[in-house]
Formats: sequence, structure tokens, C-alpha cells
Amino acid sequence: MENIAPKEERKSILLVDDTPANLHLLTKILTTHDYQVRATVTGDMALTTVKSAPPDLILLDIFMPNMNGYEVCQHLKADELTKDIPIIFISAVGEVVDKIKAFEVGGVDYITKPFHVAELLAKVKTYLTINHLKQQIKIKDNLLNQEREAREKLEVALAEANHKLAQISLKIEEN
Repeated sequence: MENIAPKEERKSILLVDDTPANLHLLTKILTTHDYQVRATVTGDMALTTVKSAPPDLILLDIFMPNMNGYEVCQHLKADELTKDIPIIFISAVGEVVDKIKAFEVGGVDYITKPFHVAELLAKVKTYLTINHLKQQIKIKDNLLNQEREAREKLEVALAEANHKLAQISLKIEEN
């Protein structure tokens, strides 16, 4: 009998960059590698998009009008629904202070423009894998907690039954 594994769902990536050429290039690269891609050009649009359908990963530019990438990241990390989505910053600025700030606000990595496609794809794959494994750990942890709670209830019931059995044995011995 053939073992047929379920087909893995395509991972979704949200691109946030105010430069259409960057969005076009990133979309082309990522869709070619079988990722579902959505793109927005402002931080406000990104927040709305994420809340309506959370992606598996976000690639986020830093310098955008009205709301910069740092602010977008802070909003996402403050929200229970979106706090666990990995965010990779992509920016033309490669200064250490900018990279440190990206990590401080909750980013998982930082790619400097112009980026290398192989590096981008490797980081995307890595953080999608890490996020998937974290989700699996949460599921297993929840199952383990449910099993622990069920075991504790059974232990209490067993202790009560043993106590009742001991009382019955005493009554039988007295008679």
C-alpha cells in the first residue's frame, strides 16, 4: 500500500514596501518558488491585510511614508493575533543601529537591499520552517497539558475509589 502524505499548504508571505518595483521583483521571485504572495504599499494597509488574513511571514521595508516599518512591527507584536508572525526587515539602510532597532521591535532578521536572491530564499524558508515547528510544539504542548489534566483527574478518582474500597474492607472485617 502506498503511503500518501498530505500535500503541504502553500505558505503565505506579505510584502510591505512603498516602492512598486521592489514589490514586483519580490513577488516574482517568491511566486516562482511556490509561495502565496500578497503585497501592500503602506503600513496601514499592511495592518489591515494582516488582521483579515494573517500570513505565515512578513517581509517589511523600514522607510515608508506615514508609518515606518518599525511602527508596523510594533503594532503587530502588540496584537495577540499577529504577535507570532515572523517579520524579516528589508532595507537599503545597512547601518548597525537600524539593524539593532529592527531586532528590538520584534524582527527576526534583516536583509540589506540590494539583496541576493539565494539569501532571501534561504531566510524565508528558514523562518517559515521555524514558525511551523513552533506551531507544532504549541499543538503538542496543548495535547500534553490535556493528557496531564486527564491523568490528574483519573488519579483523584482512583484515590477516592481506593479510599472507599478501604472503608468497605474495614466494614467487612468488623462484621
